[in-house]
Amino acid sequence: MPLDRPRLYVDFNEILEPGLYLLSKDDVKTDSSGALVHLREGDHVWVYSDDGDKDGQPDALLAKGKIERNQALDSWAAAVRWCVRLDGEEMLHYSDLVRKAGK
Repeated sequence: MPLDRPRLYVDFNEILEPGLYLLSKDDVKTDSSGALVHLREGDHVWVYSDDGDKDGQPDALLAKGKIERNQALDSWAAAVRWCVRLDGEEMLHYSDLVRKAGK
């Protein structure tokens, strides 16, 4: 699936609260280009999740956010160390980003 830049994978179904998603159990995560990214509180990151368009074709869902340490230590998500809090901008499909760039 094409992406506009290297991004970290996030499962947007793993939500702790509105705008806050589980990111990683470890301090290092591999991005979409294969590079290792060291996760630190407050770092800004670009993220994506697998999704599809209206015809069922792959169309990644894109967003950006800031890394936060997981504070939900007594919940189902306690094993996860890092989360990402999305910026106020909404999620965008890759195809929409390409369409906007072409205008």
